[in-house]
Amino acid sequence: MAKMNYKHGGNLREVAAKIGLSESDICDFSANINPLGPPAWLRPVISRAIDSVVNYPDPTCKKLVKTIADHLNVSHEDILAANGSAEIIFAIPQALSLTRAVIPVPAYNDYGAACELAGMSVEKLDMTVSGNLTLDLDVMANCIKGGELVFIANPNNPTGLTLDISKLKEFAKKYNDTIFVVDEAFIDFVVDGQSIVSDRPDNVIVLRSMTKFYAIPGLRLGFAVGNEKLIEQIRKYIAPWPVNSFAQEVGVRAIKDKLYATESIGVVKENRQWLYQELSKINGLYVYPGKANFLLVKIANTNTNAHMLASRLLEKYAIAIRVCDNFDGLNDSYFRIAVKTKEDNQRLVEAVSKELGQPVKLPASKKKPAIMFQGCSSSAGKSFLSTALCRVLLQDGIKVAPFKSQNMSLNSFVTRDGGEMGRAQVVQAQACKLDPDVRMNPVLLKPNSDTGSQVIVLGKPVGNMKVAEYTSYKSKLFDTVKQTYDSLSDENDVIVIEGAGSPAEINLKADDIVNMRMAEYAQSPVLLAGDIDRGGIFASFIGTMETMQPWERNLVAGFIVNRFRGDESLLGPALEYTLDYTSKPVLGVVPYITEVSIPEEDSVQFKAGGFKNNTSTSDAVDIVVIDLGHISNFTDFDPFTNEPDVNLRVARSPQDVGSPDALIVPGSKNVIADLQRLKNSGMAEAIKNAALNGKTEIVGICAGFQMLGKLINDPHCIESDKGQIDGIGLLDVTTVMALEKTLQLATAKHLSSGLTTKGYEIHHGQTELGDSEVLIKRNDGEIIGVKSNTGMIWGTYLHGIFDDDNFRRWFIDGQRVRKSLKPMNKICAVYDLEVAFDHLADVFRNTIDMKRIYELLGL
Repeated sequence: MAKMNYKHGGNLREVAAKIGLSESDICDFSANINPLGPPAWLRPVISRAIDSVVNYPDPTCKKLVKTIADHLNVSHEDILAANGSAEIIFAIPQALSLTRAVIPVPAYNDYGAACELAGMSVEKLDMTVSGNLTLDLDVMANCIKGGELVFIANPNNPTGLTLDISKLKEFAKKYNDTIFVVDEAFIDFVVDGQSIVSDRPDNVIVLRSMTKFYAIPGLRLGFAVGNEKLIEQIRKYIAPWPVNSFAQEVGVRAIKDKLYATESIGVVKENRQWLYQELSKINGLYVYPGKANFLLVKIANTNTNAHMLASRLLEKYAIAIRVCDNFDGLNDSYFRIAVKTKEDNQRLVEAVSKELGQPVKLPASKKKPAIMFQGCSSSAGKSFLSTALCRVLLQDGIKVAPFKSQNMSLNSFVTRDGGEMGRAQVVQAQACKLDPDVRMNPVLLKPNSDTGSQVIVLGKPVGNMKVAEYTSYKSKLFDTVKQTYDSLSDENDVIVIEGAGSPAEINLKADDIVNMRMAEYAQSPVLLAGDIDRGGIFASFIGTMETMQPWERNLVAGFIVNRFRGDESLLGPALEYTLDYTSKPVLGVVPYITEVSIPEEDSVQFKAGGFKNNTSTSDAVDIVVIDLGHISNFTDFDPFTNEPDVNLRVARSPQDVGSPDALIVPGSKNVIADLQRLKNSGMAEAIKNAALNGKTEIVGICAGFQMLGKLINDPHCIESDKGQIDGIGLLDVTTVMALEKTLQLATAKHLSSGLTTKGYEIHHGQTELGDSEVLIKRNDGEIIGVKSNTGMIWGTYLHGIFDDDNFRRWFIDGQRVRKSLKPMNKICAVYDLEVAFDHLADVFRNTIDMKRIYELLGL
């Protein structure tokens, strides 16, 4: 069997090619690189530095050196920056003109190579005799004769073991005519890592590498810290302009990034401990308790050596490990592995245990197939695309369900068991022909002020929270989200996940539970959608990718251009440029669709343009909906948009109201604040005037119903801290906000029409009816709607009342009769989402690369 003694890079590519793989196909445990990948700021920093390449870099690395000096609290004259610490390793023996070197082994092989290249004799101190591969300073003392060069690594490579720095300092002071080079290339990975930089003796030179910790080996950046005279001697053997412009800028930024450093140390510690524990459970393996981002392992099984294991891992599992028999003192029973992500580490443990005849079954790491739609912005078409794919997969015989971990929307729905969830996932569930389930939207935020929201978890309100309070709460909430996702996933074949807002919102990334962190957990590829009708879509695609960390970019499978009008062939250059720049393809161009009415997730479209005008003729029934600052369940009025004889519009000012046939005051998540705005703007007076003309039917839905009454009292400050407010006074009702929220589906009788209607209730308000006449009564006898004595003013708690085709036509025909128009006396438009779902599916199939979608799903 071929030997697998390779280093990361060229040899790995050659070995991979021999078994028909590319380097990117291999899970590489041979390279000791930070599993987090480069920091998110790497790309923008390099982008900014591009203009500097026309000039020579600063040969003194003044800015970088000052940043290092400030960080380590040392003099800038004691620092030498170079093209990786390897350059300094090879310069030191040349510069110091010493004839002899001592190197405890096993150790990084280039220590010896550098010394031999300088013509030095090298004495290697074998640490394997100790049995635990640790450096015994008393033993090393026997090798010190004075005037030699000693290379010591802390932590050691390949063992990852660390030294007692206080003892090492005393040792160096004792032998002050010996030069000690302490290589701390991996010290940044060590929890509370003790560096010898502070108070180092003058005969100590400390090496640091930035390429491993910041995952930038291609940039080559390292530095030395030592006595000024020693540093100046070494500098003479370093080539001019030792650090390129890119590396200098990246180095300055990296040293200042304390958050990345803290996160890296925590992730590496957790993943290393797990890997150490699981590998130690395999009989025949001894794992050295390293403290860095790698572990050294010894195989005690005489039937297998590291070369045999490495060959099988590469050929069977596309996993690369580092065989260590080319380290002095080690043989082919040793191999080294990097600490990688949890999923990769689990994959390694399962493969190694299987190959050593002790297969272990760890908790399933592979999730059910999923695909996620994210957007360059809000209202980019994520909900629409998710709905369409849900129906496509259902048509293809796949059991599919929607999921959105966190939804911020005032457009909610009540499930059959009384849970509250976002309307978008309700629609997607309908596209899957599933009952809406709060697990499809475990977290719903309903804004009730500019800085706070009511937080609903698994269908039930847990309280009102300001932004800072919710941000703190969210860290605990993600566990609930993950458990909920797993539960839903277990019951289905595929999950279609929807993101929120944009993954490029830098200020929200640290606490993300809905975009890339959710995609990572679900092991889901991401399709990034943009709205070309807004303009700037390709800049949005590229800009969004630029804000991502490497692991996030790896999740992105491609882009979708949404809402396109015109000749698609004109997009050719832009599609090609996007592919060249991001290496991600555009998987589809979806046309601008106007003939399909699907309930929106939030009020963005409502606020942007209201409703489309079905007709503006004198024969049309004119219905105006009052815009509210915290409007909720605005989709209550969507069914009117399909009616041929209705002109549906939005009023945002008193002048917009006019003389409509019907005026509707919709729901609100902050009824007192919105009512106050209506009064301040003059809109409340306009509503009163419309009622007084005797020609306009006034309707209030939920909060709108409360506003039409005499008084609204919020003693517990559930929606507002104002307490109470007088209503518009058109209905003889008063409302008190109760702590307990009413959440239920409802079937009720509309007494004036004699029709039975269905819908749902979501409200804190408890309303006393006064002398108003009963209009709508639930099947259980509860009154949920009343009217004035003329019948021209009425209100109800029943959301979705206009979804019923018969009731909606009865209502419209009532307006027609008052206008002296002949009633239609028949259903003119069917509010049937099934037709819309199938049409969306057809559009999706015809415009999206479905072959690639199924490849991404592994189906």
